[in-house]
Amino acid sequence: MENCIFCSIVNGDIPADKLYEDDAVLAFKDVNAQAPEHFLVIP
Repeated sequence: MENCIFCSIVNGDIPADKLYEDDAVLAFKDVNAQAPEHFLVIP
């Protein structure tokens, strides 16, 4: 996908505050958090 921000995060092109990563998922803190513990999980 072109211009996919999540692809760029997975590839390491955009830095992220990673909480968890394995072969199936990546979990990281949202830069625009709406709650004290707001994070995203992507495949």
